[in-house]
Amino acid sequence: MEPETAGFKWEGKQATQVNGVTAEQAWLVVSDFCNLHKWFPTVDTCRKVEGTDGQTGLVRYCASTTTKEEEETKWAKERLVEIDPIGRCLSYEVLENNVGFRSYVATVKVMKVDVGDESDGGKVCRIEWSFVSDPVDGWKKEDLEAYVGFCLKHMANKMEMNL
Repeated sequence: MEPETAGFKWEGKQATQVNGVTAEQAWLVVSDFCNLHKWFPTVDTCRKVEGTDGQTGLVRYCASTTTKEEEETKWAKERLVEIDPIGRCLSYEVLENNVGFRSYVATVKVMKVDVGDESDGGKVCRIEWSFVSDPVDGWKKEDLEAYVGFCLKHMANKMEMNL
């Protein structure tokens, strides 16, 4: 007999505002699929495995090293499954990994923010990161949502400082 959670998915969404950065500037960062290590707090390595930059089917390898009693490399291969430069939106799925994901699909959207006046010069945007995932062993849904929120806020802060 299958557990009651068979077929059950976690769904979550985090969002953050990025000040001093246009939606177009933020999209250039988000859509640069194989340079995640430049913006993401927990990724040390990100490189293309196969495919064409900016095209669906592109696969990247991401890894981070955590220090405990010994160095343990956490890694994942991720495939770009959808990219819409006009709508500034992309989706990717986690493939092989040693992080514990059986099924994980994320969608990242970059949107203009209208603050009601022209004082910002159009330099305010919002990034939303949503996901659908099988439950991950050793995690709670709230842990995954908090991790996504932490990473998104870190990316936004780096954009605000560097763009």
